[in-house]
Amino acid sequence: MHSLLLIIFVLSVLCIFHTYIFYPLLMLFFLPRRKENIIEYNRTDDLPGVAVLVAAYNEERVIREKILSVFDTNYPANKLKVYIGSDASIDGTDAIIDSLRGQFKNLELIKFDGRVGKISIINHLQSLGDEDILIMTDANVIFRPDTLFQLVKKFRDDRVGIIAANIIKESATNEGIALQEKKYLSLENKIKAAESSVFNLIMGAEGGCYAIRNSLFSKVPLKFIVDDFFITLQVLIRGKFTLFNREAICIEDVATDAEGEYRRKVRISSGNFQNLFFFRRLLLRFWTPVAFSFWSHKVLRWITPFLLLSTFISSFLLAFSERLFFYLMVIQIIGFMIAALSTVFNYKNQLLKFISHFYMMNLALLEGFFRFMKGIQSSIWQPVKRNV
Repeated sequence: MHSLLLIIFVLSVLCIFHTYIFYPLLMLFFLPRRKENIIEYNRTDDLPGVAVLVAAYNEERVIREKILSVFDTNYPANKLKVYIGSDASIDGTDAIIDSLRGQFKNLELIKFDGRVGKISIINHLQSLGDEDILIMTDANVIFRPDTLFQLVKKFRDDRVGIIAANIIKESATNEGIALQEKKYLSLENKIKAAESSVFNLIMGAEGGCYAIRNSLFSKVPLKFIVDDFFITLQVLIRGKFTLFNREAICIEDVATDAEGEYRRKVRISSGNFQNLFFFRRLLLRFWTPVAFSFWSHKVLRWITPFLLLSTFISSFLLAFSERLFFYLMVIQIIGFMIAALSTVFNYKNQLLKFISHFYMMNLALLEGFFRFMKGIQSSIWQPVKRNV
């Protein structure tokens, strides 16, 4: 029994360390970068037609800036179409879009009478046009002048299926969870850039902004929540490159409201487990780059709540016979308490804030798993409060 508990403890700790420490270090510093000669468009070339797809619900605070940022890009206007699906918005979103349609003839607003969810909207918007490249983007992600061209230029190479944007998270303050979110998401971008350079793949384009060949778009099942990961994996299955472009920069406001962000993470977590079970066969080919990245970057992170529980239980039982595990158990209890008391003491110390943020993310994953097990009935979403 002692040996079994020791094995459980060591394996659990190694898995946590692998997904949060070893894999990022391996990708960022140790694996050699490939030198693929990706064929790119020049600015003087006949560029492909682009359709920008946006699903919006009550986005009056950001939708005008979003639309203007798209049309202010240096991409040829005659090759650009913008489709916005309003999911029965009840604020001023529709009126703002309508007011801009006179200025931009290639802006289309599609109104849905009742809430149908992002998946239904994106599936519908994709069917409206015949543009070669689709830009999937959120209403609060603001483009820079060069964003569209940088997203499109690598599609001249037939091997490329998806290009993910470099979404920079910004906030006017580091209050709440803003700093933790910015640091975490900045690291995620660096890991994706490394995966792209090493393996010619990223393990899931961030849904805030990415480009995909229209011919490779897969209709997302209606009750799925994390559509960007589903679409990315479908492209990888077809053997196409999914790349990250550091130069395709756009800006997104980062959440400061811990409660609202927690609800969003629970929702996304339930969708992660949908994708895990849908694509579980990919994990069996563990010797391939796709499976290695899937295990290392996603699956082990998604199951970290269970690894934390197994680490604590095994160390608790081993503490009766070995003093070392008593100390390790106490350290874990302190970590749990720091997270549990974070709302009471509203920590200013950054280390304490990062510890509580780590446990918050894993609690959201655990709750998301149980929501998935109960059965997800709808993909309808509620936007997090915008910091603009």
